[in-house]
Order: sequence, then structure tokens, then C-alpha cells
Amino acid sequence: MQNDNLYFGKDLEAMSFARNYHQWILEEFMPYIGEEVAEVGAGVGNFSDYLLKSTAKHIAAFEPSDNMYPDLESKFSENSIVSPENAFFEDKVNNYTERFDSVCYVNVLEHIEYDREALEAAYKSLRPGGHVLIFVPALSFLYSNLDKDLGHYRRYSKKGLAEVAEAAGFQVEKIHYVDIVGIIPWYIVFVLMKKSMVGSSVSTYDSWVVPIVKKLEQIIRPFVGKNLMLVGQKK
Repeated sequence: MQNDNLYFGKDLEAMSFARNYHQWILEEFMPYIGEEVAEVGAGVGNFSDYLLKSTAKHIAAFEPSDNMYPDLESKFSENSIVSPENAFFEDKVNNYTERFDSVCYVNVLEHIEYDREALEAAYKSLRPGGHVLIFVPALSFLYSNLDKDLGHYRRYSKKGLAEVAEAAGFQVEKIHYVDIVGIIPWYIVFVLMKKSMVGSSVSTYDSWVVPIVKKLEQIIRPFVGKNLMLVGQKK
């Protein structure tokens, strides 16, 4: 994620409060997860906890950041399902050719400068019929100083994310925007006011807004949203 193998994860700390948001992501990905899973950029294991509620029987959790990996390793030291690895996934992919049923990138792909090459590695690691599961920030006009500080190279458009997945060899099975309601608050707080993300505000939004938005968007997919979700299949 960062070239010097240090990542100061303010977003990960704040997003640890986003329990409903993570559960929402898990439910969307659930039909595609399978038993052998790679989680790229696992951080301190926030989303790994949710993958443990899925069909996964083994999770290879890759975290290259030297200051975050010890927490990830400690968290799952007595868990036989999760295997933390202090490495960039792309550097280890030759050890995992056609190994996984799914590869997850949850709030990770935006941190990777060469995203197509990263997805090509994911393609190589998947069994035929396996899936790449991607959740990323969306809409370039929402790119803020916060995004820059967090090491985000970009925010994605629907077309742009589909194109990079297809260029890596995937057939896009599902792609849609998520959280239309979050666009305006994000724009005001982080673009106009240039604020930082804090756990208390994340927790409030997650507790009061996300459950309602989730139910509405499961009925009617929004034409735009603060985030994007993609499921791609290895042909």
C-alpha cells in the first residue's frame, strides 16, 4: 500500500466503528466468497472478522505494512482459519496459482498505483470460475485532502472500475454504486470543510443511516453513490 511498508491507517481506525457498513459489504459478497479466500490489504483485520462469518474455511490475509501486520498477526494468532502474511499479494502470487475461490479488496484497490497489474495477480491466483470482490471509493469530485492523506491514488467511476477489471481478464458479473446518501455529507465535510475522519462520526452514520440506506438500496440500486462494488469472475 505504501512504498516504505508503513501505513498510518487513520481510515482503518475510524472504519473499525463501521459495523453495519462491513456487514452490508459481506452480505453483498457472500454468494461469491467460497471456501479458500485471499484478503488483500487486510490491515489490522477489521474485515477479516466479517469474512469469518462467511463460507470461508481458510483466509490468507495479506498485509504489507510493517506497522500494521503485528496487530493482524496477534489478533489471529490462535485462529486456525486465518493465515496472516506480511507481504504484498502481488509478490507472493506465484505461490498461489489457481488456489483461491475469491480474492477480496475492501477499501484497498484505491491504495494501489498499478491497479490493473494487481488484478492480473488476483486473476492468476483464482481457480477457474473464482471471483474477485472489490469495494472502493467512488466519484472523482469527492476526492479530498483526506483521500490524499490516506494514500488514495484515485476514486473510481463505474465505467473506470469495470474497464480495469476487464483489462485484467475478468468478466464483470455485478457492479453498482453504494451509499447515495453519503455523497453530500462527504462532499461538505471532507471536500469543502477539509475535515479528518473520526470514529465518533463514522459510528453515528453507521448506526443511524446505514441500516436505512442498505434496505432502500437493496430494493432499488442507486444510479450513483459514494462507493462502488464489483464482482468479477475468472472466465
